[in-house]
Amino acid sequence: MDGRDTDIGSRLRRLRESRGISLSALARSAGIGKATLSGLELGTRNPTLETLYAVAGALGVPLTALVLEPGAPPSEAVPVPGSAVTATLLEVWEEPTATFELLRMRVRPGLVQHSPPHAPGVTEHITVYTGVLRAGPADAPLLAAPGEHISWQADVPHIYSTVGPDEALATLLIRSPRQT
Repeated sequence: MDGRDTDIGSRLRRLRESRGISLSALARSAGIGKATLSGLELGTRNPTLETLYAVAGALGVPLTALVLEPGAPPSEAVPVPGSAVTATLLEVWEEPTATFELLRMRVRPGLVQHSPPHAPGVTEHITVYTGVLRAGPADAPLLAAPGEHISWQADVPHIYSTVGPDEALATLLIRSPRQT
């Protein structure tokens, strides 16, 4: 395991403990195994994008809270792979009522990535640059070709995949309202 995994694990443990949530309760809420969550916290498991989103959603925090130390520049974030998507954090904006995360997405053809619901009120906004992307709510995904934009309420299960044989390149803007 690399230092990134240990850093993510220590941030995850801090967030979980600061909320008074047990390992078992967070694993149940995130829909992942307790051993998986324990391995993430210890830095002995490679975090996937799907798992990190599930944990972030269960904690009610943006992905940035897990992959980047508070105050660190986004350039310190490393790409996080998922089953179909590799996401790289480009920028983070903090406002009094919301956090905005801008990510570069590479979506590999022939695969579907399932993302668990984010916290209530989270929205996703994607602009496609190359390829054709199918993304959005799992029960009603949207299509976007180069130069097109799609958005949806991301507090429901959602997917990402390509249409056709080409990789899709896009930017993803995630707006996460501050949890009270």
